[in-house]
Amino acid sequence: MDVFDIWTVPGSPFARAVMATLEEKGLPWRIRPLAPMDSKGPAHIARNPFGRMPAVQHGDFALYETQAVMRYADRLVPTPALTPADPRAEARMNQLMGISDWYLFPQVSAAIVFGRVIAPKFGIPTDEARIAAALPQAPVSVNEISRLLGDQTFMAGEMLSLADLLLAPQLVFLPDCAEGQALLAPHANLRDWISRMEARPSMQATTWDAVTELARAA
Repeated sequence: MDVFDIWTVPGSPFARAVMATLEEKGLPWRIRPLAPMDSKGPAHIARNPFGRMPAVQHGDFALYETQAVMRYADRLVPTPALTPADPRAEARMNQLMGISDWYLFPQVSAAIVFGRVIAPKFGIPTDEARIAAALPQAPVSVNEISRLLGDQTFMAGEMLSLADLLLAPQLVFLPDCAEGQALLAPHANLRDWISRMEARPSMQATTWDAVTELARAA
């Protein structure tokens, strides 16, 4: 099996979602590390004209967009399946993946988590105005994810799915800042789910520290 080459800045939750998916599927991957501004440079724009991460090369097949890469990996090998066979469970998985990209990321991750957790690691000033502007809407996506999870083990039921692997790399940052802790406070089910996800070998293998070490060795 060809190795997945993954171009990303270590710490990207979208790249981690891809890496964790590949870990769950037993597919080999390696990081092609980027510096924070490299994603806007000509070399990366040639891989992804939108300048986003990650970009992936699998043999002679180039691909970008996190959901596309995750779904591709899930189709490459049949087990373990990360897409439910039941149509309603699959629809719920797809719904949650949409919530992740359209609401959780812009309302929570890009504003609050980036400002409080990510930016300081790179010496970037925290944009307090952006955080303040995001706070009124931030609970909407977190509350809805918690409601849809309910008392299930995983987001789409009792089996791990792509929804879990897309959401986890973003939600695991919430306990690391006061605003995130406040968002999680009403949702014991979501806090427990985060703990379960963080304990998975696929998540342990793709922590910020683990990927940074791989990037140093690349």
